[in-house]
Amino acid sequence: MKNKKTVVLGATTKPDRYAFLAINKLVEKGHTVLAIGQNAGEVAGVKIYTKAIPLKNIDTITLYLNPSRQRDYYNYIVEAKPKRVIFNPGTENPELYQLLELNNIKAQVACTLVLLTTNQY
Repeated sequence: MKNKKTVVLGATTKPDRYAFLAINKLVEKGHTVLAIGQNAGEVAGVKIYTKAIPLKNIDTITLYLNPSRQRDYYNYIVEAKPKRVIFNPGTENPELYQLLELNNIKAQVACTLVLLTTNQY
């Protein structure tokens, strides 16, 4: 399996949240993970940044932010030039899909945890 450098946008240290579970599963599966969230912290050895950090060679950005909170990150996501952006349940955003398409970035409506568990990541 190939290491896919992944940004978790909407990361959290709360163990009952899907973003927390996704970070753990990504690390467990051997992917390089960068995490950005509202509050600083650490999950599975991954530091959670509270501000946008420089991004290079990103394969995937997986979203755990509702559509209204995603707007602040539109330019950041496009400038990172990921191969794809995963819209987890509750993050669906047709406005961002269009922006990604205009910039040749794949929008994938899926669950990161399911993709990882079923080896489709």
